Amino acid sequence: MTKNRKHFVSVEDFSNEELLYLLRRARKFKNGTAGWTMPEKQIFAANLFFENSTRTHNSFHVAERKMGLDVIEFNVQESAVSKGETLYDTILTLDALGVEVCVIRSGVDSYYNELIDSESIHCAIVNGGDGSGQHPSQCLLDLMTIQEEFGDFSNLQIAIVGDIAHSRVARSNAQMLSKLGARVFFSGPEKWYNPDFDEYGTWKPIDELVGTVDVMMLLRVQHERMNTEENDNFSKEDYHEQYGLTLARAEKMKKNAIIMHPAPVNRDVELADALVEAPKSRIVKQMANGVYARMAILESVLS
Repeated sequence: MTKNRKHFVSVEDFSNEELLYLLRRARKFKNGTAGWTMPEKQIFAANLFFENSTRTHNSFHVAERKMGLDVIEFNVQESAVSKGETLYDTILTLDALGVEVCVIRSGVDSYYNELIDSESIHCAIVNGGDGSGQHPSQCLLDLMTIQEEFGDFSNLQIAIVGDIAHSRVARSNAQMLSKLGARVFFSGPEKWYNPDFDEYGTWKPIDELVGTVDVMMLLRVQHERMNTEENDNFSKEDYHEQYGLTLARAEKMKKNAIIMHPAPVNRDVELADALVEAPKSRIVKQMANGVYARMAILESVLS
């Protein structure tokens, strides 16, 4: 059984056993056997998203409501942040008001360090994504989806394809998949590959991977983290033909291989439009699993 943790900010903080325990709890929430008891007192949760989000933001909101928490929706434009208030002072305020868990997404790498190191802030911090750093809740729901499909991670071959350098999803997933025994490969434009990822896997051209891997995990091209020149020279058609999962490439996939994507999906860029809801796709299942994975996360920090 995992030990209680006050914060959930990085997959690096967790052992294999702790992650597997969270996955078991997520599955129990999904099948209705978790045994979660509604809190007798009011528990307030705040969702602070300083970057746009559909899936993560609303998934946490649904998870919180399913668990009986009172949700405070935080509008950045209507808050004192627009007047120059720092993230630290915002969380200090919410903590003083009685909020017990804050889910935060920020464009700043490792924004959470000053919050969890503070002796004045007592609420739990859950990382909803930090810059190009970590996306631990996405990692958990991806692991859940893979585990439901294959049962185990040992000896699975998994390709993470796309904008590796700018992706917090790639980093979190590569770290944990390799720790759990999967063999990880990377692909996509070499200029968007960070050699730091070499410790988790091997880069190969997509055409060398598509017929051998069990999971094709595509990543969105993150234009918001690129410079003007890169964006001006970007061609959706060229990217799809060189690095995307085209219909022709998908036909070469193993019979039981699956397609994953953290979304939002740029159709006909990282993968063909017809593949988003194809029989091999687990993209919708990933989104559904996100609610239960995040319920397990919230339970762990509120225990």
